[in-house]
Formats: sequence, structure tokens, C-alpha cells
Amino acid sequence: MARPSRPVLALAVLAACACLLAQLVAFVATPTPYAPRRSCLRAGTAEGRSQADLDNHANQLNPNNDAYNGDDDDDDDDDMGPMPAPPPAATKAKKKKVLKNAHVYLDNLPKAEMYEKSFMHRDTVSFAISSHSTGFLVTGSVDGHIKFWKKQYEGIEFVKHFRSHMGTLLAMALSQDGRLLATVGDDNALKLYEVAAFDMTSMLKLPFKPLCAEFVHKKNSPAALVAVSVADSGLVHILSPESGSPEPVRTLEVHSAPAHSIRYNPVIHTCLSADNTGALELWDPDTLQMPTEETRPGRLRFSFKSETHLYELLKNQTHAVSLSISSDGAFFVAVCEDARLRIFRFATAKMFRAYDESLEMFTAAQSDPNMLDLHLDRFDFGRRIAVEKEMRKSTALMYQQAHFDESCNFLIYPSMVGIKIVNIHTNKLVRVLGKVEQTERFLGVALFQPKPQKKKVEQGVAVVEGQNDSKEMADPLAICTAYKKQRFFIFSTREPPETTADYGRDIFNEKPTKEDAAVAASIRTENPLGKQATIHTTMGDIVVKLFFQECPKTVENFTVHSKNGYYDNTVFHRVIQGFMIQTGDPQGDGTGGESIWGGEFEDEFHRSLKHDRPFTLSMANAGPNTNGSQFFITTAVTDWLNGKHVVFGEVMEGMDVLQKMEGLGSQSGRTRAQVAIGDSGAL
Repeated sequence: MARPSRPVLALAVLAACACLLAQLVAFVATPTPYAPRRSCLRAGTAEGRSQADLDNHANQLNPNNDAYNGDDDDDDDDDMGPMPAPPPAATKAKKKKVLKNAHVYLDNLPKAEMYEKSFMHRDTVSFAISSHSTGFLVTGSVDGHIKFWKKQYEGIEFVKHFRSHMGTLLAMALSQDGRLLATVGDDNALKLYEVAAFDMTSMLKLPFKPLCAEFVHKKNSPAALVAVSVADSGLVHILSPESGSPEPVRTLEVHSAPAHSIRYNPVIHTCLSADNTGALELWDPDTLQMPTEETRPGRLRFSFKSETHLYELLKNQTHAVSLSISSDGAFFVAVCEDARLRIFRFATAKMFRAYDESLEMFTAAQSDPNMLDLHLDRFDFGRRIAVEKEMRKSTALMYQQAHFDESCNFLIYPSMVGIKIVNIHTNKLVRVLGKVEQTERFLGVALFQPKPQKKKVEQGVAVVEGQNDSKEMADPLAICTAYKKQRFFIFSTREPPETTADYGRDIFNEKPTKEDAAVAASIRTENPLGKQATIHTTMGDIVVKLFFQECPKTVENFTVHSKNGYYDNTVFHRVIQGFMIQTGDPQGDGTGGESIWGGEFEDEFHRSLKHDRPFTLSMANAGPNTNGSQFFITTAVTDWLNGKHVVFGEVMEGMDVLQKMEGLGSQSGRTRAQVAIGDSGAL
């Protein structure tokens, strides 16, 4: 048998090697039952192992490496028992909403805690409307009288008075350009006034009893159109007062009950109306149909009422008391009968915010440390709760109004604690006006935000250099009506002056009725109050001014005691240097004394009278409502006594006498020499 040649043998060996190599490659590529699962590998380099794992493995394979120090201290096998829960994943903090230039908008809003002035009507003031374009304010009372007022550099000035209706004034409306004013009353009359000329231009005798009114024409329309609702049906008639005909141009029949509030949105040319069944209706004043995104492209974003929240009041079994629309047409607010305010976006008619103003909310707020702005004194809170319950049972609730400011970022509305100013974008209460006003429950608000202007300087008056260089100043005003008040109240950026005329900030611009005059005369006859008193002491005379208007009962107590000689020979039993001197106790030790009525009488605090200066005359007591005969005079600022002791006067003359008396005192109150009252009398 012939032996194979060498080339053939070499080829056979190469073929065998190639076959073995192919089998080896196939074996390596095929996973075995003992291969680690892919899902258990960590992401990284080299089959899911991280670079740190590979470096650690290399160190273990090379014990001579300086980075390897024997056992791995981080070995998981050394940890025994349950492990603590892993730290929670860091959550991104929600970014707080911030209104840009909020301070600029707030500077153009009233900020005083107390109303600056108030003016009278002959009956309860029910309406207040401001015209920014003409600079006029119009107020109306329930007896059918209206008054025109002109905005000045600071405050307002009376212009003209009309007896608009023989009966009750039911509604007032202002046109979008501020040029025309419409009023309706229960004498079935509609009257039209030209605001700038403060004169009546037309009158219609209506064949039906009206309920509310609103201008519904466009700003540049040649003829004015007024929507007037019928008091005993769901009809809304659109009238043309300037035509002289009471026949309606069109009639809306969408409501099943009388519509008591109608508002017109000039930006979208759409009307919004509400009745006491809880219905909210949107309608076109031209076609009387509900506008949609097809008829108002780019303005509205709904096609059917079911896509909106206009049924929200019906679902909550309440109704809107009043409506208001922002000047940019983006929002409207409904003040509801269930003591809640609901803000809606006009484009979608969906609810944006809701604010709870119920008695339950205020009761809970009294003990909530996060709601300090709403905290009230216990006695004041109880009184306000009683007034609130009484008001909500009356028809006065229909006069409650809310308004947006000119920037449309803030909502201004009255509440039990005062006038609230809320940032609707950040949802924060930023300011409360009139919280310290304890006798007024504000209802309606009209906002006056005029353009900044410079104060006019009278001719012939010398001006100090630089005085006329002051920048232009705006004078924003909030004109407020109040429950059962014959006055309207003006809030501004200024607090009322500390020294005022005889009648202070409450202006008596109306002649009192015979009944009021008789009551005032009887009060003056029965209770003559002193305006000033001189206290004759063994060290000299002290002349004090008495705040008889602010604290009539306290001043009466002091006056009668003085005239009766009750304080004669009474010693100053407590004198503390740098604090006060006290007297008025016939026993001379601080444990005696009583009022002119016998026993004690209640506190008579007034918002403008504080212990904010030396030489203040105040009542001594043993706690709330325990006033008797003792009084004291401060010799320093003692503001911690505010709300605890009644301020009823101040020293006008004799400060040097008080300083001499103070020098005889001590920190314990004992005096080194006796000082007494020789005589005191009201002048």
C-alpha cells in the first residue's frame, strides 16, 4: 500500500485542526446551564460589570498591588440582619407660583387699616359705582337717591344729588366707557344719566317691575342698549333708553326664575346672568344664543354647556348673589349664597378658585396659628358672628359685591373680618382692610385706581425749593358700603389724621332728621360731657383734654365724679418712674373706688386711641370690663397697654408738674412724699 505523500498529510492535519477549532468556537458561544443570567449583570463594561468591579478583580488577582489590603471591608457578607430601608428618592420640590411685579400692583391698591373718611346718605347706602374714564363716583341709597362725586388729588368732592326714584333703588349700572349711568327702581322707571355732565338724559316708564340692569352694547356703539330683567318672571328685555320707547328690542327667555344679576363682558361681547335657582347662563346680546368656540374663535374653548362648570352652583344647591367680570375678560367671580366665592375662567367657563367665607371657617381660623390675619378678640369675634348671622337672614346679602383690580391679578371682596385682597394667581391673602373697624360689616366695594397725577399748586403761594419736584402720585380708593349704614366708607393709602375736626373722619354732609336731632339733644341734656378738665394737685395744675366722642361713657364717669367732688383729697397712691402716676381711689391704697353707676363698667376701646405717647390719660382696672374710678397718666410710651386699658384723654398743660411728681416715685410705686388732688372739675 502506497504511503500518502507529505503534502496530502499536511492538508489532512490542517483540516482536522480547522474542525477542532470550529467545534471549540461553537462550544464557547453556546450558553451552558451554569452561565449567569443576563438580568443579574450590572450595567457597565465587560458583560455588565462596572469599571470599578474590574479594577477590584484585578487587585485581587495581584496581591502585590499597593491598592489591595487583604479582605474587602465593603463585603456584603459581613452585614448580618435586616438592613434599613433605602433613603427615599429625592423628589423635586414644587416650584411656588410667583406673580411678577406684584409689589407694583399692590402699590396701586389701598393699604390703610382704617377708613379715612365716610360720607352720608339719608338712608342705607346700597350701591357705589366708579367711572375711571370720567373720574366720577356715583353712590345710591335704598330710598331712591343718588349722588355724584368727583375724584380729587386726594379723596373725593360732592357734585350733585338726584331723587332718582320715588321708591326703592333696585339697581345701578355703568356703561363700558363710563359715560352713561342707568338706574331702575320699584316705581317701574328706568333712568339714564350722562356721568360727565351729571345730568339725566332720558327716562322710560316700564310696563313691568324691573329687578336688575346692565349695559350690553359695544364700546363704540352709536346707541346704548340696557338689559333689564323682570322681577316676576325669567324674562330679560333689552331696551334702548335713548329711543324713548319702552318696547324691548329683544327678549331673552333662557331663565326659569328672575335673573337678579347680569354682567357684560365687552372683550368677548358676551353676557353672563344668574338667577336664584343656581343657573348661570352665557348669551350673546345680539343673537341671544349661547356663544361657543365656533362663534367666538380664539375667545372661547367649549361647544356645549356640559363641557363647562356652569352647573357648579346647581350641584351645590346654591346660587350666585352677585357677579363680577375682570376688565380683561379672562375671569368672572360669583359671590354665592353658601358664603363661598367661586372664580371661573371665562374662556372655558370652568372653576379656577373657590374661597370659603363661612362661619365655620372663621371659627376654625380663630385657633389656627397659620391664619393670624383672621384672628379677632374673643368679644369682638362673638359680636361679629351675631351680626353675620343676622345679615345672612336678611335681604342685605344681595348687595354684597366682589371686584377685580385693574391688573386682574387681585380680587377685592368684603368679609366678616374686613375687606380682603387676595392674589388669585398665588392664592394668597395679601392684605385686609378695615379689620380694626369693629362696628361696620362691609358689603359692597367699588375700586378707584386713577392714573398718577401731580398736586396742583395755588397761584401766589410760595413753594419751598424742591417741594414741587415730587413725583406723580396715584391715590387709589376703595369705596365701601356697609350693613345697615347710612354712610359709605373710603379706604386709601392714608390712615385718618390723629387730630381732626369736631366730627372727625365721619363727615356730616346731610342734615339730621327731626328724630335724630331730638335724640341728640336729649343725650346732650341728660349726659353733659366735659371736653376738658383741670386737675388741681398739691404740686400744681394739670389740664387734660377728654375724648368725649370716642369714649362717652368713660368721660361721663370721670366728669360726674369730678363735679361731685369724688376725687377731692385723693392721693396719688402709685407713682412709678418712667412709667405712670395713678390716683382716683378714695381709700388711697388702690383697692377702692367705683363708677358713678355703682360697681364697675365695661371697656370702651377706640381704634384711634392708643398708649403711643407720654402723658396719656387712661383708666386703671383689674381686668377686662372692671373700670371704676381709678385712672392714671403715663409718662412714657406704653404700647403694651393697648387693648387692656381705655384711653380717654391726654394732658394738654402741666407736663412739668407730672415730671416733678414722677421724681417722687420709685420702681415699687411708693412715693417719698404725699401728693394729692385738691380739686378737679370739668370745663
